[in-house]
Amino acid sequence: MKKLLLCLLGLLSPLSAADTVPDDLVIIQKPIIFDEKRKALTLQYMQERYGMVQKEPTIEPRMVVVHWTVIPTFEKTFEVFNPPELPAARDGIRAGGDLNVSSQFVIDRDGTIYQLMPENTMARHTIGLNYTAIGIENIADGDSLPMTEAQLEANTKLISYLANKYPIEYVLGHSEYHRFRDTSWWKETDANYFTEKNDPDIAFMNRLRSQLSSLSLKPLP
Repeated sequence: MKKLLLCLLGLLSPLSAADTVPDDLVIIQKPIIFDEKRKALTLQYMQERYGMVQKEPTIEPRMVVVHWTVIPTFEKTFEVFNPPELPAARDGIRAGGDLNVSSQFVIDRDGTIYQLMPENTMARHTIGLNYTAIGIENIADGDSLPMTEAQLEANTKLISYLANKYPIEYVLGHSEYHRFRDTSWWKETDANYFTEKNDPDIAFMNRLRSQLSSLSLKPLP
């Protein structure tokens, strides 16, 4: 009954027969714009970056990539992710296409989980892996805004839920995505399109994976 009520209130993703949502997991729906323009840009990205030609911008989630935003609030993060097209201020990554960056989830500093996109719709958050990776952004910067205990707990609950719903094999930080470059998982067509990342810190990721030890996760390459 609690799950159904939260769903009707828009606090949980729409339920299906396959979903098993823990009673203590609340996901607030806050969808970004996903109009025909964003759909077309996503399909273009998938074709140009990964050589994937599809009618719908869907993915088969096999990994979760954890990030921090550097942006200090959820509200500002939402404003950045909401437009379909990459703004002029992000010219440094325009070589990868005009699709704006985004993620499926954002976790605020108090552990509140927001869902911006369907889990199986592609978001641009990690070079080379977007076609199979669910992105979780955290409101943090590793400096004046370190990752919080509430975010650790929220990431643990959310990823546990996702791993029960999809065949998730890896949980990695954005700073670790380079470890997939020489594997069959890496689909980026331009060998020179790559950026170094430091989010989140490895200590946090090790703590998170320790919390997820009951899952059948694989060690990173």
